[in-house]
Amino acid sequence: MIQIITDTTAVVSKEDIERYSLIVIPQVIHIDDETYLEGIEIDVPQFLAKLRSAKNLPKTAAPPPELFTKEFARFTDTNITILCIHPSSEVSGTVRSATVAAQDFPHLDIRVIDTRLIASPLATLVLLAAQWAKDGVEADEIVTRIHELTPRCHVFFMVDTLEYLAKGGRIGGAAALLGSVLQIKPILTFKDGRVEPFEKERTYKRAFERMIAITVEKINKEKDCYLTVMHAGVEEQAQELVHRLSTELSIPHIPLYEMPPAIITHGGPGILGISFFT
Repeated sequence: MIQIITDTTAVVSKEDIERYSLIVIPQVIHIDDETYLEGIEIDVPQFLAKLRSAKNLPKTAAPPPELFTKEFARFTDTNITILCIHPSSEVSGTVRSATVAAQDFPHLDIRVIDTRLIASPLATLVLLAAQWAKDGVEADEIVTRIHELTPRCHVFFMVDTLEYLAKGGRIGGAAALLGSVLQIKPILTFKDGRVEPFEKERTYKRAFERMIAITVEKINKEKDCYLTVMHAGVEEQAQELVHRLSTELSIPHIPLYEMPPAIITHGGPGILGISFFT
């Protein structure tokens, strides 16, 4: 048997957690003098309310190894293979925490996977792995499939401001845009586990339309592209994006994911993005 473990940056829904018996480790959120476990002690509306009144920009921390140790210990007397599927180690210490915790269980078959992704494409990989496991695919094959899919992922997104990415240290190559941010609306991408600039547009509308055009250009309509849309507090725009992509590509259902506090902390409210695999 295979047990899938992920974390709250994977934005999987409660329904999917229950459907596949997933274990989801919470990220840690620091707001002023308070600390919260994401998804357990604070949700998105509560976080956004606290963000508006916070004295300082919130901070995040990867789940400590102890949270993984607690879950691993549940399987001590089993022959279950555990697949830990987590965000890029370039932007999160989650992979390291899982790896450290796994060292205390040398008798267990624990595979820690750095997907080099985050948010909705990470959710895609988690749910694919869970379905493959349910279908009886062996652990080695699932790990191979994940590693084959990862470099084929495309992520394009916009943010209201680069301030959050800059202050949080997750801006990567997009730092080059900071000096001209007032004159442009950049389209960002996630490349090699880091945030990088992709294109610069003059207005929000042009950036919105360009993201659609890029997606339509790159997707192979003959194959399953696992297209998703993600947002942070801009559901109306996200729904419009889903509708436009669904119409342009004749895809009847496109999953829509809301960003969790750990991602909003670094990208800010107003994130709107697309992910797909080619």
